[in-house]
Amino acid sequence: MTPTIKDVAAHAGFSIATVSRAINAPHTVNPVTLAKVREAIDALKFHPSPFGRQLRGERTRLIGVVLPTLANPVFTECLQGIDELAAAQGFRLMLMTTLYEEQRERRAIETLRAQRVEGLILTVTDADTHPLLDDLDDNGPLYVLMHNDTKQRPSVSVDNHEAASEGVRMLIAHGHRRILMLAGSLSASDRARQRHAGYSHAMRQSGLIPAPALEIDFNADELAPSVLAHLTSGPQRPTALFCSNDLLAMVVMRGLRRVHMRVPQDMSILGFDGLAVGELLAPPLASICTPNRAIGRSAWQRLMARIGGEHASETLGFTLPHTLREGGTIAAISNAPLVHAVHTARDGDDVDFP
Repeated sequence: MTPTIKDVAAHAGFSIATVSRAINAPHTVNPVTLAKVREAIDALKFHPSPFGRQLRGERTRLIGVVLPTLANPVFTECLQGIDELAAAQGFRLMLMTTLYEEQRERRAIETLRAQRVEGLILTVTDADTHPLLDDLDDNGPLYVLMHNDTKQRPSVSVDNHEAASEGVRMLIAHGHRRILMLAGSLSASDRARQRHAGYSHAMRQSGLIPAPALEIDFNADELAPSVLAHLTSGPQRPTALFCSNDLLAMVVMRGLRRVHMRVPQDMSILGFDGLAVGELLAPPLASICTPNRAIGRSAWQRLMARIGGEHASETLGFTLPHTLREGGTIAAISNAPLVHAVHTARDGDDVDFP
């Protein structure tokens, strides 16, 4: 009996889709996977239809882009950087968003695979332990992560831990001791977890007690009254807020204005992302600036290098430099001595602000 592509897939231990990509678009398949598929083809003496290969084997010049959302301008700035290089090199982009949900990430990757994209640029919930990325490593197509700060996968980002530490040290240098971090769901973003770790590190370095991150709905346009009360009431309320992204910082500023608190006189605010629109606010938003357009361009360049076969000896995690923008939302305050006699920070201590 003449062997079929289904027989090759069973012999090689891969899906029919993976074998089809290995035959028709080998440049999109992991080299180890490709070698196993070719071994199975040779062992079974399988001969693909020349007509079918002619129909299916032509390069699509499609690249898939998977982002959490377009509501946050940080991702649209990255997309702009990708699109500039894609257009110049004759590629088309297929974009899907996931709202930080793993099931939507899975559907997005399956959809893009079905369209025979030649590569993927993604931002996912958790880069180090993501089963979808394990599958891509085994079965293709080749990918590069964007904004996921990891040393385990091909990625382009900033050093989120160090960037957050540097920003919080700036707040401490302005006299702030009661500093609280606001974030979306930490379970939905490895970047937010790394930034909170950086916040905690800077606080402990200065003899201060880091608080657990205050997790709020990052899709909401308004802060809930309970959140505002938590931030603004009591003698030990925070004097400075470190927001895990600029969009969240803008929502916080809006909420504080609603309860007649002044920024920075009553509360200092630090964002993360360096969005250009932040400089148009009154006062201009202080932020830890990430080179978002350059991150997109670098992710594209790394993906093209991988598709071209230049990934054998690459450094997986690649970071670009961040900068600090000292905007008008941070004010210096007088404060007690840095290390309080009543309670000195120890590794592992946490405190919440009443």
